[in-house]
Amino acid sequence: MLVDLKGKTAVVCGSTQGIGYAAAQGLAAAGATVVLIARNRDRLADVCQQLPADDQSHRFLVADFSDPQNLQEVVSADVADAGPAHILINNTGGPPGGNIFDAELEAFENAFTQHLKCNHVLAQTLVPGMKTAAFGRIINVISTSVKQPLDGLGVSNTIRGAVANWAKTMSNELASFGITVNNVLPGATATQRLHSILENKAKKSGATIDEVAAKVKSAIPADRFAEAEEVANAIVFLASRQASYITGINLPVDGGRTKCL
Repeated sequence: MLVDLKGKTAVVCGSTQGIGYAAAQGLAAAGATVVLIARNRDRLADVCQQLPADDQSHRFLVADFSDPQNLQEVVSADVADAGPAHILINNTGGPPGGNIFDAELEAFENAFTQHLKCNHVLAQTLVPGMKTAAFGRIINVISTSVKQPLDGLGVSNTIRGAVANWAKTMSNELASFGITVNNVLPGATATQRLHSILENKAKKSGATIDEVAAKVKSAIPADRFAEAEEVANAIVFLASRQASYITGINLPVDGGRTKCL
């Protein structure tokens, strides 16, 4: 199956590393013009130069996801200047780990802003252009915790669940316009985020990182961590025309770890 995204513009959040970086690479390779969004200007510039390009004019936007108004202004200015986007990849780094009972109220508020509020701002900014084009893809990179909460990630479990239900509701409202809204649920993926989680678990347990990693892998039927590119492959497919009748779903990419269907 050949995914051809030529003529499409994709906004990819959190695109300087990990899954966001891999998604940007995959979308660009499929022919999309990619608009990178993150906080680090230098890293954005480096990644932008690394993206495969034929006739595409990739670009980047510097924005802080702790400030939804700033994000909205930056993206609106880009739309006014360069035209609408057809694909939105919502991808924001997860909240710090920890038990939910010990979480401060501020942790919930910060995560809600960075994940759900910013997703909503981006959707409201970009959906009018998608409606005009009669083609739109909103893909949220969240977590398998929306199906099976993960120990030690209390705030993340809570906020990711809210994002999943936001997306399902949005999918129902936008389907008739040719716009799909789906969630990709990565399992344990070999990124800096996973390394930090393993490191924290190792410190608490007194085990080595390798020992903690082996224990996590033992619960995964595939017996390994995912590569970011494997998650990106699911994102690129959901962004394609071939996925036009798939909307409102949670798609685990987890090597079989999630126990429920």
